[in-house]
Amino acid sequence: MRRREFITLLCGAAMVWPLTASAQQGEQTRRIGVLLGFAEDDQELQTRMAAFREELQRLGWTENRNVRIDIRVASVGAQAQAQAKELVASLPDVIVAAAGSPGIIALQQATQTIPVVFVNVTDPVGVGIVTSLSRPSGNITGFMPFEYGISAKWLELLKQIDPRVNRAGVLRDPTNPTGIGFLAAMQGVAPSIGVELTALNVQQADDIERAVGEFARGSNGGLVVTLNSVTITHRALVATLASQHRLAAVYPQRFFSAAGGLISYGPNSVEPYRSAAGYVDRILKGEKPADLPVQAPAKFELVVNLRTAKALGLQVPPALLARADEVIE
Repeated sequence: MRRREFITLLCGAAMVWPLTASAQQGEQTRRIGVLLGFAEDDQELQTRMAAFREELQRLGWTENRNVRIDIRVASVGAQAQAQAKELVASLPDVIVAAAGSPGIIALQQATQTIPVVFVNVTDPVGVGIVTSLSRPSGNITGFMPFEYGISAKWLELLKQIDPRVNRAGVLRDPTNPTGIGFLAAMQGVAPSIGVELTALNVQQADDIERAVGEFARGSNGGLVVTLNSVTITHRALVATLASQHRLAAVYPQRFFSAAGGLISYGPNSVEPYRSAAGYVDRILKGEKPADLPVQAPAKFELVVNLRTAKALGLQVPPALLARADEVIE
């Protein structure tokens, strides 16, 4: 190679390399804050967050390259305010709220400017975090698991799987406003199927043991377990206590049945996290939460745990088994 050609090539490479390096260094890292409602080491939560990360990556967002995820945990409602304030103070580009109604209410109070995408908030209009489902307005949108009316279906399923039940204990977190709505919906159908309702207010494991133990002293009882951070965190304990006290119990999502629960009816618990990643992507690319409608699931899964039914001495009606999307044997 001639000296002049060599110098030209060397100079050209020297010009290209800084430009390439500068482009790599100049790629902006966006920040996503996540507020969780139960411990990060929970297997169900790990599955959900894995789906969230996978979908983000499919959409072009890779951790430690162009996106950073900061996580805070509020395992009980009382922690939500402090964790929400801390997360907002870190100034993320967008926040994913996965701590139920207490978490999203705390975030709403902490910021009116940072975009927020929620998952698993029942009745977001009634709770007061959006003005409508189709046009949320403000800085918040997301994905709701179901409406309050589903709890009437839970009560009917309890009666179907154990016709002897004439008393139903409704396990709920008193700090979560959705517990009132679930109970009200059940009260609308309880008299017609001959069931008396009792609210069982719980916030920790000791509360659950005490409430279920006291309720089980009566005869012909059953449980309806509503969806909240407390029942999610202690789902195995709830299922164990129900079996110990010979109580039929209905749960809101499949992972409760996988933990030993008798029967569950509700939406897939993982898909909303994939969908939330889609909304996060759109917000990071410039869209506003107010223009993204709140979405509800189109399908609900009925899951029956036959092992638990046999342990309780229950014969599951054939018609109920035929309708099941999954039977755990």
